[in-house]
Amino acid sequence: MDLDLTWLLWGLPLAFALGWVASRLDLRQWRMESRQTPKAYFRGLNHLLNEQQDQAIDAFIEAVQGDPDTAELHFALGNLFRRRGDYDRAVRVHEHLLARADLGRKDRDRAQHALAMDFLKAGLLDRAESALHKLEGSAYEGEALLALLAIAERSRDWRQAQGFAQRLEDTHQGSFSPRLAHYLCEEAELAQSLGDAAEAQRLLSQAVDRAPQLARGWMALSALKSQQGDARGAFETLLQMARQAPQGIPLAARPLAELAVSTGRQREAIALLEDAQSHAPSLDITDALATLSTEPAAARARYLSHLEREPSLVVATQWLAGETLSDAAAQKRVQTALEHASGPLKRYRCAACGFEARQHFWHCPGCQSWDSYPARRVEEL
Repeated sequence: MDLDLTWLLWGLPLAFALGWVASRLDLRQWRMESRQTPKAYFRGLNHLLNEQQDQAIDAFIEAVQGDPDTAELHFALGNLFRRRGDYDRAVRVHEHLLARADLGRKDRDRAQHALAMDFLKAGLLDRAESALHKLEGSAYEGEALLALLAIAERSRDWRQAQGFAQRLEDTHQGSFSPRLAHYLCEEAELAQSLGDAAEAQRLLSQAVDRAPQLARGWMALSALKSQQGDARGAFETLLQMARQAPQGIPLAARPLAELAVSTGRQREAIALLEDAQSHAPSLDITDALATLSTEPAAARARYLSHLEREPSLVVATQWLAGETLSDAAAQKRVQTALEHASGPLKRYRCAACGFEARQHFWHCPGCQSWDSYPARRVEEL
């Protein structure tokens, strides 16, 4: 059978043309797909910049479906779910990343950290703690230790908190001496509530040695000695506090005045308080000096002296309480109104979150910050 060269001559160019068309179609499809993913990704970024989280999530989901192997898109999507409070979906995204065999060590540690943050934000402290422990030795170890420290504080596990804080200090993550002293004071309060005064005193002594610039340890140690009948030792402890932690004198002014009266050391206390008052006038110091005054007129003079230096509704109310006006009924009504108006001014305010309270806190119940309450009332800020 003779070979028809005509078909061969026509077939080769036709096969080449078909192959070229097919390659162009594949190339066009690849270009469309490669363009589609960035378009969805950038659309998601645009929604993020406009604070439209729901629309951003939809765009990122579309981008992830177009390119399921891109880890960055998964991280962006998981973080968005967490920010919106959709912790279940955030956990699923980050667990999916951890299940991938092709994920590098750096991205695996990042996913593990993100998963731990999901659990922490969701309030699943036990699962968060387990996930954070897996970050030991990674680039996220410092952040994991800080998170573990926060969990220990929330659980009031002060021994464990001491261990984490010490590790952070040993790895040069900052000075944690004041916080370690607070933990010792917390342990001392617990020991004292259980009737173990000796253990409480031992812990408080460690606290003042650890952070002598912290007023809390000195004040707690003084209060413990006072409860044990050692008024002289309690007074001496507050004198030490005034030298080591002078910023806490307003907080200790009232107990200092009471101990001075019981030990007969009023002159010493007055000299200390007057010196502190000359540097930084305080409502509590003025009140303590008035308490130490032997004559009512001298006490009223203390209030007037404070008002000469700076106006104060609280001090004016205290001064008026010691005065006798001709119209007693009117004075009572005015006094009641002033006490009502000055009440909020006597509170303490957290410098970190603004939470106000009638009593001074070493650990803010609002934002969980340590030493965020100044030793001054709201009116003085």
